[in-house]
Amino acid sequence: MDESKVKNSPAAEPGTSRIAAVELAVSKMLRIGIYLAAAVIIVGLLWLLITGEGGYPEDTYPTSFMGIVNGVGDWKPVAVIEAGLLLLILTPVLRVVVSLFVFLREKDYRFVAITALVLLILIISFALGKAG
Repeated sequence: MDESKVKNSPAAEPGTSRIAAVELAVSKMLRIGIYLAAAVIIVGLLWLLITGEGGYPEDTYPTSFMGIVNGVGDWKPVAVIEAGLLLLILTPVLRVVVSLFVFLREKDYRFVAITALVLLILIISFALGKAG
Protein backbone atom coordinates (compact mmCIF):
# COMPACT_ATOMS: atom_id res chain seq x y z
CA MET A 1 0.00 0.00 0.00
CA ASP A 2 1.28 3.48 -0.88
CA GLU A 3 2.11 5.43 2.32
CA SER A 4 1.48 8.81 0.64
CA LYS A 5 -2.18 7.83 0.12
CA VAL A 6 -2.55 6.91 3.81
CA LYS A 7 -0.95 10.17 4.98
CA ASN A 8 -3.18 12.25 2.70
CA SER A 9 -6.40 10.40 3.48
CA PRO A 10 -9.02 12.17 5.62
CA ALA A 11 -8.80 9.40 8.22
CA ALA A 12 -5.16 10.33 8.84
CA GLU A 13 -6.10 13.84 10.07
CA PRO A 14 -5.87 14.38 13.84
CA GLY A 15 -9.19 13.89 15.64
CA THR A 16 -10.84 12.26 12.63
CA SER A 17 -10.76 8.80 14.13
CA ARG A 18 -12.56 10.12 17.22
CA ILE A 19 -15.23 11.76 15.06
CA ALA A 20 -15.60 8.54 13.08
CA ALA A 21 -15.95 6.60 16.33
CA VAL A 22 -18.70 8.95 17.54
CA GLU A 23 -20.52 8.71 14.20
CA LEU A 24 -20.24 4.92 14.30
CA ALA A 25 -21.59 4.82 17.87
CA VAL A 26 -24.52 7.10 16.96
CA SER A 27 -25.37 5.05 13.88
CA LYS A 28 -25.18 1.87 15.96
CA MET A 29 -27.51 3.44 18.54
CA LEU A 30 -30.00 4.37 15.82
CA ARG A 31 -29.88 0.86 14.38
CA ILE A 32 -30.38 -0.75 17.80
CA GLY A 33 -33.28 1.62 18.52
CA ILE A 34 -35.00 0.75 15.27
CA TYR A 35 -34.48 -2.99 15.75
CA LEU A 36 -35.73 -2.79 19.33
CA ALA A 37 -38.81 -0.79 18.27
CA ALA A 38 -39.54 -3.27 15.47
CA ALA A 39 -39.19 -6.22 17.85
CA VAL A 40 -41.58 -4.64 20.38
CA ILE A 41 -44.12 -3.87 17.64
CA ILE A 42 -43.89 -7.42 16.28
CA VAL A 43 -44.37 -8.89 19.77
CA GLY A 44 -47.45 -6.70 20.23
CA LEU A 45 -48.85 -7.66 16.83
CA LEU A 46 -48.28 -11.35 17.47
CA TRP A 47 -49.92 -11.07 20.87
CA LEU A 48 -52.85 -9.23 19.24
CA LEU A 49 -53.21 -11.99 16.64
CA ILE A 50 -52.96 -14.76 19.26
CA THR A 51 -55.50 -13.24 21.67
CA GLY A 52 -57.76 -11.67 19.05
CA GLU A 53 -58.30 -8.58 21.19
CA GLY A 54 -56.41 -5.39 21.89
CA GLY A 55 -56.95 -5.44 25.64
CA TYR A 56 -59.14 -2.31 25.65
CA PRO A 57 -62.81 -1.65 24.95
CA GLU A 58 -63.41 -0.64 21.33
CA ASP A 59 -62.07 2.84 20.43
CA THR A 60 -60.48 3.46 23.84
CA TYR A 61 -56.73 3.13 23.54
CA PRO A 62 -54.05 4.72 25.73
CA THR A 63 -53.05 8.17 24.55
CA SER A 64 -50.68 9.22 27.33
CA PHE A 65 -47.22 8.01 28.22
CA MET A 66 -48.37 6.62 31.57
CA GLY A 67 -51.37 4.97 29.90
CA ILE A 68 -49.00 3.15 27.55
CA VAL A 69 -46.67 2.18 30.42
CA ASN A 70 -49.59 0.86 32.49
CA GLY A 71 -50.95 -1.02 29.47
CA VAL A 72 -47.57 -2.66 28.82
CA GLY A 73 -47.43 -3.60 32.51
CA ASP A 74 -50.83 -5.25 32.11
CA TRP A 75 -49.58 -6.91 28.88
CA LYS A 76 -52.22 -5.35 26.62
CA PRO A 77 -51.31 -5.91 22.95
CA VAL A 78 -52.28 -2.43 21.74
CA ALA A 79 -50.20 -0.81 24.48
CA VAL A 80 -47.20 -2.97 23.52
CA ILE A 81 -47.57 -1.88 19.88
CA GLU A 82 -47.84 1.76 20.97
CA ALA A 83 -44.74 1.35 23.13
CA GLY A 84 -42.86 0.12 20.05
CA LEU A 85 -44.06 3.13 18.08
CA LEU A 86 -43.00 5.40 20.93
CA LEU A 87 -39.53 3.80 20.88
CA LEU A 88 -39.40 4.39 17.13
CA ILE A 89 -40.23 8.08 17.61
CA LEU A 90 -37.81 8.55 20.50
CA THR A 91 -34.83 6.93 18.76
CA PRO A 92 -33.89 9.97 16.62
CA VAL A 93 -34.68 12.29 19.53
CA LEU A 94 -32.14 10.38 21.60
CA ARG A 95 -29.66 10.88 18.77
CA VAL A 96 -30.15 14.66 19.07
CA VAL A 97 -29.58 14.48 22.85
CA VAL A 98 -26.42 12.40 22.39
CA SER A 99 -25.17 14.82 19.72
CA LEU A 100 -25.73 17.73 22.10
CA PHE A 101 -23.47 16.11 24.72
CA VAL A 102 -20.86 15.17 22.11
CA PHE A 103 -20.70 18.76 20.86
CA LEU A 104 -20.48 20.03 24.45
CA ARG A 105 -17.59 17.68 25.12
CA GLU A 106 -15.89 18.81 21.92
CA LYS A 107 -16.48 22.46 22.94
CA ASP A 108 -18.06 23.13 19.55
CA TYR A 109 -20.49 25.73 20.85
CA ARG A 110 -21.93 26.67 17.47
CA PHE A 111 -23.17 23.09 17.00
CA VAL A 112 -24.26 22.97 20.66
CA ALA A 113 -26.52 25.95 19.95
CA ILE A 114 -27.86 24.45 16.72
CA THR A 115 -28.48 21.06 18.34
CA ALA A 116 -30.12 22.66 21.39
CA LEU A 117 -32.41 24.60 19.04
CA VAL A 118 -33.35 21.38 17.22
CA LEU A 119 -34.06 19.69 20.57
CA LEU A 120 -36.17 22.67 21.67
CA ILE A 121 -38.16 22.51 18.42
CA LEU A 122 -38.74 18.78 18.95
CA ILE A 123 -39.92 19.35 22.52
CA ILE A 124 -42.25 22.19 21.45
CA SER A 125 -43.65 20.09 18.60
CA PHE A 126 -44.35 17.20 20.99
CA ALA A 127 -46.05 19.59 23.44
CA LEU A 128 -48.14 21.22 20.70
CA GLY A 129 -49.02 17.84 19.24
CA LYS A 130 -50.24 16.69 22.65
CA ALA A 131 -52.27 19.89 23.15
CA GLY A 132 -54.02 19.51 19.78
